[in-house]
Amino acid sequence: MAAMKPRTGDGPMEVTKEGRSLIMRVPIDGGGRLVVELNAEEAAQLRECLVGVTE
Repeated sequence: MAAMKPRTGDGPMEVTKEGRSLIMRVPIDGGGRLVVELNAEEAAQLRECLVGVTE
């Protein structure tokens, strides 16, 4: 039987650059984080969308 690993995915929202990609980690309800890999163009489109709904 495999050993149970503790869930360590909780934490603040963050974005890190890894090579040519941006890795976005977003905490979700119930624990853990959603991890999304974006390129620069996708990140710019996401920014435009977020600015449009937060103004």
